[in-house]
Amino acid sequence: MQNSTKNCERGFTLIELLIAMALALIVITSLSSAFISQRKTYAVQEQITAMTQDARAALDMISREAKMAGYDPTGTLQTSDAAYADFVGIPYDTSQLEIIADINEDGETDGSITNDDTNEVIAYKYYDTTEYPKQIKRKTGAGYFQPFAENIQSFAFEYYKTDGTTTTTDADIRQIEITVTARTAEPDPNYSHPTYGDGYRRYTLTSYVTPPNLDF
Repeated sequence: MQNSTKNCERGFTLIELLIAMALALIVITSLSSAFISQRKTYAVQEQITAMTQDARAALDMISREAKMAGYDPTGTLQTSDAAYADFVGIPYDTSQLEIIADINEDGETDGSITNDDTNEVIAYKYYDTTEYPKQIKRKTGAGYFQPFAENIQSFAFEYYKTDGTTTTTDADIRQIEITVTARTAEPDPNYSHPTYGDGYRRYTLTSYVTPPNLDF
């Protein structure tokens, strides 16, 4: 007697394959969207972190150097420095923030005369040109301005007297208000700044510095 078997196994139908492919496509699309969204969020947070750190680092260094203003251990700079006969410390200037201190205690601060004094006259200036877009530059002595902080929206400073009122007189300056506004390096296409209307985020820091050596 000859036995015969019948294979009753069935494969997937075309409709079942199409449904499986559609479900797989939905899952892959969802995962891809989530991954892209996370990458965008990470990139934005990375830029915000860099912007915040840059602003803090820049303001911290400027503030620390501003605290040295007017350091005059020999007690002669108020009358002997020809360039600043009436004041040594922070001359009033709307275009740049200048800081003067006799760090090496030699009785002079003119970096153009002696190399020992090149770090005793420090200046910070804001540039926003085609060649130097949105950056703070720094120079010492009689040297040239060098890039100090980039992606800076604005750099402002105000001079105050002892009573807290603003002043334009060198000899009356006792405190400086320094404000640095940084912005992200790249715009976010999903963000619009409420003031500027672009995709750049901004971060503003302000520091009030009262150099102890200006209290003369």
